[in-house]
Amino acid sequence: MAKCANLIKSAFPKINDDIYNYVESVLETSADDFESTDDLYEAIGEVLHEMEEKKTKEDVKNICNQILTLLKPNFLTEKSTTGLKMLDSSVQLGKLASEQEGGEGGGGEAESIWLNTGDEELRGVDSKKLEKAKELLKKKQIKREHTVVKPPAGKYGAREATASQVISKQQVRAEASGTNNSKDILLENFDISYGEKVLIKGANVTLSYGRRYGFVGRNGLGKTTLLRMISEKQLQIPSHISVLHVEQEVVGDDTPAIQSVLESDTVREGLLAEEKDLNCRIEQGDTDPEISSRLTEVFHALEAIDSVKAPSRAAVILSGLGFTSEGQGAATRTFSGGWRMRIALARALFSKPDLLLLDEPTNMLDMQAVIWLERYLQTWPSTILVVSHDRNFLDEVPTDMLHIHSQRIDTYKGNYSEFYNTMNEKLKAQQREYESQAEYKKHVQEFIDKFRFNAKRATLVQSRIKMLAKLPVLEPVITEASVTLKFPEVEKLAPPILMLSEVAYRYNETSRTIFSGVDLSATMESRICIVGENGAGKTTLLKMIMDIIAPWKGTRTAHRNLKFGYFTQHFVDQLDMTICPVEVMQREFPGKKVEEYRRMLGQFGVSGDMALQQIESLSGGQKSRVAFAVLCGHGPNFLILDEPTNHLDIETIEALGNALIKYKGGVILVSHDERLLKMVCQELWVCSKGKVWSIDGGLAEYRQMVEKEMVLLE
Repeated sequence: MAKCANLIKSAFPKINDDIYNYVESVLETSADDFESTDDLYEAIGEVLHEMEEKKTKEDVKNICNQILTLLKPNFLTEKSTTGLKMLDSSVQLGKLASEQEGGEGGGGEAESIWLNTGDEELRGVDSKKLEKAKELLKKKQIKREHTVVKPPAGKYGAREATASQVISKQQVRAEASGTNNSKDILLENFDISYGEKVLIKGANVTLSYGRRYGFVGRNGLGKTTLLRMISEKQLQIPSHISVLHVEQEVVGDDTPAIQSVLESDTVREGLLAEEKDLNCRIEQGDTDPEISSRLTEVFHALEAIDSVKAPSRAAVILSGLGFTSEGQGAATRTFSGGWRMRIALARALFSKPDLLLLDEPTNMLDMQAVIWLERYLQTWPSTILVVSHDRNFLDEVPTDMLHIHSQRIDTYKGNYSEFYNTMNEKLKAQQREYESQAEYKKHVQEFIDKFRFNAKRATLVQSRIKMLAKLPVLEPVITEASVTLKFPEVEKLAPPILMLSEVAYRYNETSRTIFSGVDLSATMESRICIVGENGAGKTTLLKMIMDIIAPWKGTRTAHRNLKFGYFTQHFVDQLDMTICPVEVMQREFPGKKVEEYRRMLGQFGVSGDMALQQIESLSGGQKSRVAFAVLCGHGPNFLILDEPTNHLDIETIEALGNALIKYKGGVILVSHDERLLKMVCQELWVCSKGKVWSIDGGLAEYRQMVEKEMVLLE
């Protein structure tokens, strides 16, 4: 290698250290792979040519040939032995063939250039190279066998979320030594992708222990995916920090609800099980002193975690989330999916992890449970990261806000209202600064263009050019596209439209009465909102209005041309997850052009590539928009909406409110989203304690009524 170094430096005296080190590393690592001068020239020739442009390509090739000779002294010999063989005399192939067939010459075998001769080794394959090729092939085969083959992506592309991040050496050392006791979480320079789509790029997030973070942004930008990446440890956080992500409902079995909550505290359950085992051994006559000693330790450990008060604490949490005393003792299998999600939330609140991840916790909660949860989380001792689109909840709970947009995440101090005001002021200031700089650059550029060729002003022109080059690069404000929803036009119907007279309902003769004495009516201009605690019969009332179920007593009267459009979360869940929105529309409304399906979807913000994405890969809010498009494709003139805001982002909820205001048909709405109710509601029906009645004070009066009841219960 020293001879190669001297040759390179003498042939290229201007070569710098970086280029030389590169050439040297190529020669050291790949010397055995070079089979010819052309191979070596392809590896380092162009780099060397840049050092001495006066040298021709042939000159550099000659130097490469000398280097190859120094690296492989037998190179020329090998080359000569594997070259072409010169025939001693001309060969008549036709004559030779006939002689071999026994035509001329009496059938003796003649020498042939195609037959094996004594110099076969000269024409044969290099045995060393063959052996090397076999070894390489064997390595490739082993690598292929150990490689996990991923299933091919379908026609909609890959559907797997992946994450990557930069971890500092300081974090690695602290984790390895076990000296990191901080419960602050630092996620540096991380990326998240879903299939081929980049959701977050180069983001930095710091979660300080004891702070409560609200996480907002448009549907489909990656909020839920980020929570999942943290809980699945694809984004690494210190191992001593406990994380709990409320994502899946609890399994339905014979375990009572309150016991399911108590079992979430694994430390307490382990101590209780050990206490039971030790007591059992003592009762059986075991006199080992270590048992008594260990039993004392277990008693002290249970006292330290306040084990005796655990059942009452679990009962308080379940009660706050709407479970009655009877419900707390009922088996989990007797509850619906929504109630099992509440049990999962109760388990998380009871176990108190260092980092609690909540994704839309107010979905499926009534107003009483939402108010209780707001108050409970305000005193939460550890860190919370909550995704929510309930503006009132985001004003009450978070101490900080994370805003995801343009593949990055910004952090703001304060609740949602403070974040919203700060963000708008920041964007206005950014736009003013950008416009001011653009105006200044334009003014300077005009001066440069005017005096560019004026010799007397050459110095001034040059100074202006340098000044422009030094100006900081300011980006214009990128505003997110506004969300617009549009319900179809409908024809007016002459009243009466819909009436309930002295209506009562119960499931059968032996069951309790859900509600009775209901006298209500609706018109094409109605904007009716129904509120009440869960289980009071709101959904039952909606089904009776639509004539899905018949009243037990009383009468229901409806216009013969009344056509209902019913939206419920169950309908969203029933969408075929294996196809795209355009295909959903094709199945619902066959025979139309693709452009018509896209137009129908576009009225609810499902446009561009989103219309061709697989339903499974869409966010919850985007799926709801597809469901709205299907619903309105049938041309209803009266909308019945049961919790339509679940999973919708804040901007889409506002767009939904504006669309309902402009809609010419009637609307009956069940929701606990206070902003939507304030926007739309003209008449408020309360469904509670076996009655349905209208209140004049609207939502404010109902909230006061709920808060008074909560005070009385306490």
